[in-house]
Amino acid sequence: MNMGVASGRKPRPLSLVTNGKRRAHTDVELARAFQSGQSWAVSEVWHRLAPMVLAMSERCLGSRAEAEDVTQEVFYHVFRKANTLRDPESLRAFVYSFAIRILKSELRRRRVRAWLSFGDVPSSYHPVAAPDVELRDLLARFYRLLDRLSSRDRLVFVLRRIEGMTAEEIAAHMAISVSTVKRSMKYASQQLTRWVDADARLKELLTAEVIPV
Repeated sequence: MNMGVASGRKPRPLSLVTNGKRRAHTDVELARAFQSGQSWAVSEVWHRLAPMVLAMSERCLGSRAEAEDVTQEVFYHVFRKANTLRDPESLRAFVYSFAIRILKSELRRRRVRAWLSFGDVPSSYHPVAAPDVELRDLLARFYRLLDRLSSRDRLVFVLRRIEGMTAEEIAAHMAISVSTVKRSMKYASQQLTRWVDADARLKELLTAEVIPV
């Protein structure tokens, strides 16, 4: 595990390779060991939950490289704040809360960079679920549409339509009301529908459910 992003060092590629000494504990047992600072539990939390954060971050950001950076930053904070985990049954929610908070900050930074450069920010999108050049291009165009949403609206849309969370789960993770989630989801869906309608090929691809939205 590499914490280069959080510590200020040049980040290296993210590694999710296990050391072969994994332990067959439940999440609750793992959380209790993690709370008490047992070293094996720290390693197990990383190997068990980092893939979840990495996948969600990549689907949200559309970039593997940025998702790796976010994942490392998430677990830097998770490990620093291990003693604030109060309920052993909420380990995954505990990790999710850091992931969503950091993803929201990253999306805000993107919007600031785009504003400062008058919207001319080089694309770093490299979606993994794209077997050919055309589909990768279409996915990149879709993610650029997501870039036009606010960080909150984008997160709500991704968590609901791509991650499959309920409105109640999203509200809990993002510390907003269920009604706010529903309003944000409605607005994001309407805006994306309007923008996609202006791109005939992208609309065709979405209608065929090649892109999971």
